[in-house]
Amino acid sequence: MLALLRGEARQRGLPACVMTFEPNPRDFFAHRMGQPERAPSRVGSLRDKLLELQRCGIDEVVVTRFDERLAALSPTEFIDRMLLQDLRAKYLLVGDDFRFGAKRAGDYALLDAHGGARGLDVARMMSYEVHGLRVSSSAVRQALADGDMTKAAALLGRPYRISGHVVRGRQLGRQLGASAPGRDDGFRTLNLRIAHAKPAAMGIFVVEVHGLTPNPLPGVASLGVRPTVEDAGRVLLEVHCLEWPLATHAGYGRAVGVDLLHKLHDELRYESLQALELGIARDVSDARAWLQSRSSR
Repeated sequence: MLALLRGEARQRGLPACVMTFEPNPRDFFAHRMGQPERAPSRVGSLRDKLLELQRCGIDEVVVTRFDERLAALSPTEFIDRMLLQDLRAKYLLVGDDFRFGAKRAGDYALLDAHGGARGLDVARMMSYEVHGLRVSSSAVRQALADGDMTKAAALLGRPYRISGHVVRGRQLGRQLGASAPGRDDGFRTLNLRIAHAKPAAMGIFVVEVHGLTPNPLPGVASLGVRPTVEDAGRVLLEVHCLEWPLATHAGYGRAVGVDLLHKLHDELRYESLQALELGIARDVSDARAWLQSRSSR
């Protein structure tokens, strides 16, 4: 869809622009109704979305705050104010199930008729399928919830990635495993904060880290709330690199991308730090085994 948009924009001599909303409208309405549990999980952060749009060759992104004012706009007001007056759009490409305006009353037919009468060329792209499965955010979200990283990668056209800046943690990983033979550095980790409380994927994963060295670094990662050592509800991505001397370079402040390749298991609550240490050691061993099996295929 983005490739079609880019091609049309080039022919018309216009910038290829994407409009997106923050927060997600479904998230907004769930919180407005006092039912935050009905908010959809987040496939990616706004940062991840912007990076991917840039990678796909989009020239401009308009991030529109979804609030009461926007939610109350009628479909025709949305077209006139948002698309024509504010964006001065000349061409619009939408998905076949696109709905807009108060109570989702607007559809493609209205957009084509009302916008077309005001000089806006409107087109729609029909559903795209991969192996007979319709590609959608809902399908990606379900694959991630199921821990099916292979299906998620097929739908996305790439491994599922979380990006962010490395922040300083509690240094607990340096202590865990430090007493084990050959583990003087413990299980040091790169820590990335997750801004949203409901990421679509949660658990323990085999990963690859991009952005620190010329080649990706294999690792094992925990994406969750760390129930054994912290019960504050904050979501954190902790990555232990398998082949990187963290003792000489912690990477604080560096921007990295972490590809989640394979889910090992859900996040667990261990009865003690010693049990947690043994659990991490098993995860490291299982991650090495999975990476070895992948390289021998």
